[in-house]
Formats: sequence, structure tokens, C-alpha cells
Amino acid sequence: MKKDTPIDFNVVESEIRETGLEKVGRGTIREIVRLVNRIEKATGKKYIRMEMGVPGLEPARVGIDAEIKALESGVASKYPMIEGIAPLKKEASRFVKNFLNIDVDPEGCLSTVGSMQASFAAFITANRRDAGKDTTLLIDPCFPVHKQQLKVLGQKFEAFDVYNHRGEKLYDKLESYLKKGNISSILYSNPNNPSWICFTEKELEIIGELANKYDVVVLEDLAYFCMDFRRDLSKPGEPPYQSTVANFTDNYILFISSSKSFSYAGQRSALMVISDHLFGRRFPDLKRYYSTDGFGYSMVYGTLYALSAGTSHSPQYGLTAMLKAANDGDLDFVKIVREYGERAAIMKKLFTENGFKIVYDKDEDKPLADGFYFTISYPGFEGVDLLEKLLYYGISAISLDITGSERTEGLRACVSQIRREQFADLEYRLKKFREHHPFE
Repeated sequence: MKKDTPIDFNVVESEIRETGLEKVGRGTIREIVRLVNRIEKATGKKYIRMEMGVPGLEPARVGIDAEIKALESGVASKYPMIEGIAPLKKEASRFVKNFLNIDVDPEGCLSTVGSMQASFAAFITANRRDAGKDTTLLIDPCFPVHKQQLKVLGQKFEAFDVYNHRGEKLYDKLESYLKKGNISSILYSNPNNPSWICFTEKELEIIGELANKYDVVVLEDLAYFCMDFRRDLSKPGEPPYQSTVANFTDNYILFISSSKSFSYAGQRSALMVISDHLFGRRFPDLKRYYSTDGFGYSMVYGTLYALSAGTSHSPQYGLTAMLKAANDGDLDFVKIVREYGERAAIMKKLFTENGFKIVYDKDEDKPLADGFYFTISYPGFEGVDLLEKLLYYGISAISLDITGSERTEGLRACVSQIRREQFADLEYRLKKFREHHPFE
């Protein structure tokens, strides 16, 4: 590598060495964040930061005002109900109906400390309902921390990259795991983090059909709710709706985050939505861990109680207000976050014009949507090496290698922290990278 890089070569090299990581390209998201923070501080130069999925937009004022009002009314001194405040549960049920066209009783709409707590609690409860089923199947690529959660819990998991198993081929691949009889739950995100693939209705039907056949709980992570911008999903109560496996099975738990769709990440307020059917089911094996065999009761008064005894009180009022405004048609949150798709379209063009390739590029036969993430590769590099090289050019990302992807040549790029005024700088750095790394 030549040393006339946009970021001081010696500083980057030194900081990488200081991490102690054998391969910095295999670093976790937070490790890359720490490294880039140190380089920026040492050099005074700002990176094109694509490593972490942090909201890059302001939260809706209606949520902030509602939370302030709640604090001023004294809720900070009161414990919230473990399952969530009643107004939030009501608006969550409405929200699910308006944007998913799914009926769920407010009882099954639970407040959680971000989707992270929702998935953690779901793993704990769903994987203990049947002593003969103790394993989660992850449809990769996936958010790396989900695997970390399972490791922390000491629970088993299996995984496969869906890239070569789209459409009808998904059926046989999924069933090859489920027919062994040890799978209790299936987890995936839709739209997907990191690849931004979106499952088609046919694929969701396959997942739902097999979940019914093998009595498996589907854990559907909707962190990027209504952010498939190829369709207008913004009208409450009107089709088209956010795609969901809930149309094809009653064995589901949905995770609905406020972090991206409502830019409310700092308040750690999210929803776990359990189908009426699953919430009311009884599993005798749950009594190994809980005082009851009821799934919903065990989730709330067993797992969630033990984890945090409820979600921070005032953010629930903020989320309630935003959900109500969206339900009433007063807050078009989809229009607001569409900015991410527009940024992605511009950034993808800059990368491809400078020799990069889009790794995950299609949903079956349709071009992939522009959204919160996209994936890139560069000829001649594995992803872990490409990430390290790009750090010298002031560009950060994460390797697909840590997400369970078989496309190890790729990186995940997040658009949220990139401002439009940085595009010229991004273009300059990409041109410099290609100049230093020609492949034609």
C-alpha cells in the first residue's frame, strides 16, 4: 500500500496494532467504533462512518413532548407495569393492525428495553417450552449480537446463509433443519441486517407453513419497519402492508423497534408482539423454569420480570405518542426515513463507479431495495482485508464474515451517519483507493 492515503498511514497502522486484534477486519461493531474514534481523535479527520447502525435523523417532536410531559407528571418515581403501560399496549395493537394488517390483542403487545431485550427474552422462553427442542435456527446473514445472546445464554443454535436458497429452494433447506426435531425457534430480520434482502410473500409463506408443520416459533425481527421503499407502506389501514410471517402462522413473535423507524434509539423502547394463539398456549415443560405452563404469563412474569422488571417509564409515553400519531395519520414516519433509501442510492453509485460490486443485489429476480444498509466487495480482497485497507482511506464498515454470511468477500455499509455534504469526500477517497488498488 502506498502511504499517501487520505488518513495518516502511520497513525492508522499504529492504532490498528494497539487494538491487539489478530485481524481487525474480524472486529465486532463496537470494536470498530472504538478504533475509528481513536483514529479520528488522533488525526482530527472525520471518517465516512458506515460501521454502526445508528439513526441519523431527529426523533419526532410528538414523542419528545410526550416523554417530557410524562416526566413532569411524576412517572420517574413510579415503577411501570412489567408488560407495559396500557396506552402503549393499545396503540401497539392498533399499529400492528394498521401497518401489518394483523390482529393482536393488546395483552400480547409487550414493552421491552429495545428489540435486544425482546430477542433475549424470546430465546429464554421459547427455547424452554419443549425439553426436546432446545435449538434456535438463524437465517443468516444476521445481526451478530443475536448469536452473542445465544452464547451468553448457553443455548444451542444452527445457521445457514440464505443467499443460495431463495424462493422455492428455501423450503427444502429449512426443512432439512426442522425435520431433525431439535429446532424450537427460527430467527431472521426483514428487511435484513446486514444484507438488506427482503423476504418475498412466497418465502414467508414457506417459513410459516414449516413453522406450523414442526411447531416452531418464528422470531421475526422488524427493526427496519416499513423500510422496504420499493412499495409505499406509509398509509395506515391501507394496503400494501409491511410483509410478515404472521400472515401464514400463529406461532410468531414480532420485534418492533423504535430505534430506526422513529429515530428513538437512545430511549431503548421497543415492542415484543406475541400472537394471541401463542400467548395463550400452554407448555407443560415451561414449569421446569416458571410457576405456570402458560407461555404469555411465563414471558411477562417470569422472563421479563427477571430481566428488568419493566421498561423505563417515560420513554413508553414517548413511543405511545409516536405510535398514536402514526395510527391517526398525523405522522408519516415512512416518508421521514425514506431519506436513508435516497442516501443509499447515491452511495451505491459512488462505490460501483469506483470498481466496487454490490454483494447481495437481488430479492429472487427483483433488484434489491435501497435502504439502511447495503453490501460491497472489491476485486482481489476478502472482506476482512478490505475493511482494514479502507480504514487508511477514512472509510469504515464491518465485515460480512462476522454476520454468518458465506459471502466472505463482502462488507456491510450503513448509510445513516453519512451526511449528503460528505458525498464529495467519499467520492475522493474511493477514487484514491482505486488508484492505489487497480485491478483491470
